[in-house]
Amino acid sequence: MKKFMKRAVILPLIFIIALLIVIIAVKSRPAIEHEELQFATRTVEVITARKLPFRARAMAYGHVEPVVLLKARTEISGKVSYIHPDLKKGASLAKDTVVLRIEPTTFEFSLDQSKAGLTSSQSSLKQLDVEETSSRRSLDIARKNLDIGQKELDRFLILWEKRVITRSTLDGEQQKVLQLSQQVEEQEGKLAAFASRRAAIKAQIKKSRVQLAQSQDTLGRTEISLPFDARIGTVSVEKGEFVAVGSLLFEALGIQAVEVSAALPVSQFSPLIAGLGKDVLNLQRPEDFQRAFSQMQIGANVSLVGDKRAQAKWQGKFLRIGESIDPTRNTVSLVVAINNPYENIIPGKRPPLLKGMFVAVEFFAPVREMMVLPRKALHQGRLYVASPGNKLEIRPVNILHKQGQLVVIDGGIREGERIIITDVIPVIEGLPLNPIPSADYEKQLAKDALGDFGQVDFEERDGE
Repeated sequence: MKKFMKRAVILPLIFIIALLIVIIAVKSRPAIEHEELQFATRTVEVITARKLPFRARAMAYGHVEPVVLLKARTEISGKVSYIHPDLKKGASLAKDTVVLRIEPTTFEFSLDQSKAGLTSSQSSLKQLDVEETSSRRSLDIARKNLDIGQKELDRFLILWEKRVITRSTLDGEQQKVLQLSQQVEEQEGKLAAFASRRAAIKAQIKKSRVQLAQSQDTLGRTEISLPFDARIGTVSVEKGEFVAVGSLLFEALGIQAVEVSAALPVSQFSPLIAGLGKDVLNLQRPEDFQRAFSQMQIGANVSLVGDKRAQAKWQGKFLRIGESIDPTRNTVSLVVAINNPYENIIPGKRPPLLKGMFVAVEFFAPVREMMVLPRKALHQGRLYVASPGNKLEIRPVNILHKQGQLVVIDGGIREGERIIITDVIPVIEGLPLNPIPSADYEKQLAKDALGDFGQVDFEERDGE
């Protein structure tokens, strides 16, 4: 019994002592330090958003065609009697070179007949002038004879009244006066007819001259000369061949200028003309249409496609827009002219622009101040912005258009804000950042925005 009582006292005492030891051990341990967890600071490259001189550009493709393409056809029929030895496909001939003749003998005969007809009519006119002069003289003589005869008749009348002469003598004298009067009337009638005869002969002379001019013109059409410096295309006739009116003889391509009808997607054409004017255009009149083209001021550079060795470029001139949209490819045709495509030729580097060459045409608009950013800074229509407190901000923006590796922004950011151009992982609003400005990238961006037509002095802009 005593042994049981002793155990009942000792066990609770041991429990209490152990509890006290545990409490003392816990109390005597140092306090646990709590560490606050957060995202690690991300180092990112940034550029400053600013408006840059920007050229909207677009690339289109097309084939070279001559501005002037002459398809020479015969205007008369006959046998080809002469062909220039260099009238061959691909040859070059100078302006006014006689390249082809049609046998002229028949037309020379016709010309001689026309000349003879004109000479005959002119001779008839001269003969008529001589006859008229003679008739006027005869009329003067007849009138003088009539005056004399009339005076003689007056004397006879006086003698008749005195009964000095017989009646038959008076009648004879009166008959002479009547004959003289008839002669005067005949001469006057002749003179009156000369006017109509002269008009008829002059009409015949005019007709003869027209026939002569026609014969000369027809004879001139037997000889065909080049109206301009040209390269020869297809030649469709041979010497000795008979050709009918309207037959195709050859093709001649002008070398002063060529055209390219370049197909450009409609979506790329809009940025070229956007912002070039806010006035409403009325294109009903041709002069309004031409004025609208001059306001566009779209430039063009032409280069070869597929020839890496030839780095040549030609300056083109934007002429006009095609009359319709290609519904299959949704493209619009822009016509560009290139002057003097055969000048400054460098073999192997700068060839002439020949018909059918496939070329690229880079169109560019006038320089405008636009908010331009690299395309890689855009993430599904949003930009990552480094806030003044170096925190990540996700900013939706309004995209005006995209051009290669550039994007033009029209709202959503302000000038001076810092745009992140590197990848950010994870993308969480408020992520702490360590932004590092990229001055070299800003300079390259400004150069790319302006294109190969010029560059911006970036340090000067920073100092403004």
